[in-house]
Amino acid sequence: MAKVLIVEDDGTIRTGVVRALTGRGHVVVPAATAMDGLKLAVAEAPDVVLLDLGLPDLDGREVLRMLRAVSRVPIIVVTARRTEGEMVRALDAGADDYVVKPYGAEQIDARIRAVLRRADGGSSGPERDPALDVDGVRIDPRARTATLDGVPLDLTPREFDLLYHLVSRAGEVVGKRELLTEVWQLPYTTADKTVDVHLSWLRRKLGETAQEPRRLHTVRRVGVKYGLQP
Repeated sequence: MAKVLIVEDDGTIRTGVVRALTGRGHVVVPAATAMDGLKLAVAEAPDVVLLDLGLPDLDGREVLRMLRAVSRVPIIVVTARRTEGEMVRALDAGADDYVVKPYGAEQIDARIRAVLRRADGGSSGPERDPALDVDGVRIDPRARTATLDGVPLDLTPREFDLLYHLVSRAGEVVGKRELLTEVWQLPYTTADKTVDVHLSWLRRKLGETAQEPRRLHTVRRVGVKYGLQP
């Protein structure tokens, strides 16, 4: 059971989520505006925040930045904005996950459980695994550091886990289903763009693109493979 703060201006959606999550054992604190959400985030100390971006008084990304400035509470963006650019900007601003409306109660409950497991430092990460040094990338799970040709990489926690998983399977094609379930601990759906966005983000930090890959190679309809091509 978790205390969930939902910041959502649509009354129908807000009421439905409150009912669904309460029925699953969560304590749900609703807010209809950005300012109410910020006040409740301080007063209620929620375990996780569900944050809409299209709020009437302040853009959700600004709320996200404000929350991140004072708290490490897990934040799941829930929004109708479905472009990759919007998703990347929200993740850049500090979101832990991104869900596009409409979404089901089972999906959002699974994502809440996943971000809480990560926040609790559960066994899902690679911290107990050995350091790896493959094709110019050295990644140390205990120190949570990664370098590319000796230069430190500035990775988010999810990017780090994704890169570690791919490097640990160097030379093998890893499917998106495996990445979503092993790295995010989430059920796989064909409409989920989480893996695609993080791969695109990770490629930029490795100095490559999907069109001109060096280490992260997409195998169409199968997955992605790590390794320098001969």
